[in-house]
Amino acid sequence: MSFLKEYIGDKNFYKKIISIAIPISAQHLITVGVNLMDTVMLSSMGDTQLSASALGGQFINLYQIFCMGIGMGASVLTSRYWGMKELPSLRKAVTIMLRFVLILSLMFTLATVFTPGLIIRMYTPEKDIIKYGVIYLRWQIPVFICIGLTLTCTIVLRSVGQVRIPLISSIIAFFVNIFFNWVFIFGHLGAPRMEIAGAALGTLIARLFELTFICGYFFFCDKRISYKIKNIGMMCGDLLFEYIRISIPVFISDGLLALGNNAVAMVIGRIGTTFVSANSITTIVQQLSTILTQGMANASCIITGHTIGEGDMEKAQKQGYTFLGLGFVLGCFAAVVILLLRSPIINYYKVSEEAKAIAWELMDAISFIIIFQSMNSVLTKGVLRAGGDTRFLMAGDILFLWVASIPLGFLAGLVLHMPPFCIYTMLKIDQIIKCVWCYFRLRSRKWMKKIQAV
Repeated sequence: MSFLKEYIGDKNFYKKIISIAIPISAQHLITVGVNLMDTVMLSSMGDTQLSASALGGQFINLYQIFCMGIGMGASVLTSRYWGMKELPSLRKAVTIMLRFVLILSLMFTLATVFTPGLIIRMYTPEKDIIKYGVIYLRWQIPVFICIGLTLTCTIVLRSVGQVRIPLISSIIAFFVNIFFNWVFIFGHLGAPRMEIAGAALGTLIARLFELTFICGYFFFCDKRISYKIKNIGMMCGDLLFEYIRISIPVFISDGLLALGNNAVAMVIGRIGTTFVSANSITTIVQQLSTILTQGMANASCIITGHTIGEGDMEKAQKQGYTFLGLGFVLGCFAAVVILLLRSPIINYYKVSEEAKAIAWELMDAISFIIIFQSMNSVLTKGVLRAGGDTRFLMAGDILFLWVASIPLGFLAGLVLHMPPFCIYTMLKIDQIIKCVWCYFRLRSRKWMKKIQAV
């Protein structure tokens, strides 16, 4: 029994998981809720505007995942340094992170300013969708700096156990977004009826609020890290190599994952408008079903980082198996939830019957894939990443997404014209392969890497 208890964990372990995972999951729930409301409100404008916002959002999601790569890469260091009580090194890691994200936001902003039509044409050749997509992107130009700073500062706050402030920010932003969407999409309270532009404007206003709230707290109120705006100019060259060694593989891994997801969106966009509409419905459902998993993945990353920072490698290994088991349980739970809720969710949308039929098949595929995706996320975004095994994870993302998922999805969707269930399963086959790949890496114990403080 004592042997099993070491792997199952004790009350304090689960209390720590809950204190981190629940607020993070709640924040993800709110974010998904914002996307859901955008989708529901725009669905009344027809398949074309709904598809345009979904594809325009793909480019913003691409940027967001790059930012998450920068932030999560930094969090490997910040959570470890927090466990080591090494605050000077922690602040240097934050400085390097902020410099990278500011450069990235400038690049995406310029691309959106000068080539919005080209961006949408990457996803679809249909002229009506391109027209509305350009409108959507032009209203979203200022959002890149907002997302970049808000997201990375949020990740750093989480890595030191500060999860309530980001949650409060997301709750308020949720209502801000809904209110201004309602005002500008439909033209209420004397505002002009802007339709898809109104959805973009409502989202932008919510993002500006989040920037003010999160960064205001991070730079002026936080006492754990005590990071100030002036620290952006601090000397941190002595940590740059360590940051690049640990964090850049995370950025590349998440970046390639983002590019791969966009390649998947390009395949879907070329199957047809109806398939795009159906996928936009299932995307929301998938995001809802992975909310608890994302919270668990973040919790496993933070807790494992702290444990290794304290020097207890054996405990970290046993916690890794525990987190993997929890990932499996959450994956099965998510699959059941999808199967129970798919009918009312699909019928709620005002889309064509063909789109509803495709969405139903896609739900079946998601309920199967989600089990593997849940276990995979806990390892790749949590345990193994916290151990500093970032180059191994980068190799897995490159290999399985680009060699398996994208070619097989292209073949199934655009060459063989297989049923939606088969197309989606092929597009997500990397989740199954990586789950097995990462399990054996966990068993090997080679994932725990040393990180130096300066």
